Amino acid sequence: MHHWIKVYENRSAIENNIAIGRSEVFMLKGEKVCIAHTAKGFFAVQDKCPHNAASLSKGYCTSENEIVCPLHRYRFDLESGRSTAGGIYTLKSYPIEFREDGVYVGIKAKWWEM
Repeated sequence: MHHWIKVYENRSAIENNIAIGRSEVFMLKGEKVCIAHTAKGFFAVQDKCPHNAASLSKGYCTSENEIVCPLHRYRFDLESGRSTAGGIYTLKSYPIEFREDGVYVGIKAKWWEM
C-alpha cells in the first residue's frame, strides 16, 4: 500500500519546474525524495546518497539516465537505483504517476499505517 502524494498540478507544471538534467527535492511523509528529469522521463529516488549522505538533488543527471552525487561523484541508474560505477550502493526508488488531476509520488505505507 502506498500513500500517493501530489507534487505538481499537471505534467506541464513539473516539466516547467524541473528541466532535463536537473532534479528537485521534496519532503514527503517524512522522507526526502529527489525527483529527477532525464530524456527518459521523471524518476523519484531517495535524496540521500547511500555513500556519504550528500543530497543527490544538488548533483546532476547524465544522458545515460543517471543521477550523480555532488560530493564524490557516485552515479546511480535512475530506473533501477543501482550504482553504475561498480559500487555496492542502491537507491530507494519511488513510483511516480501522472494522473488527470496531477503528478503523484507513492510513499510506501509503514506497517502500522496499514
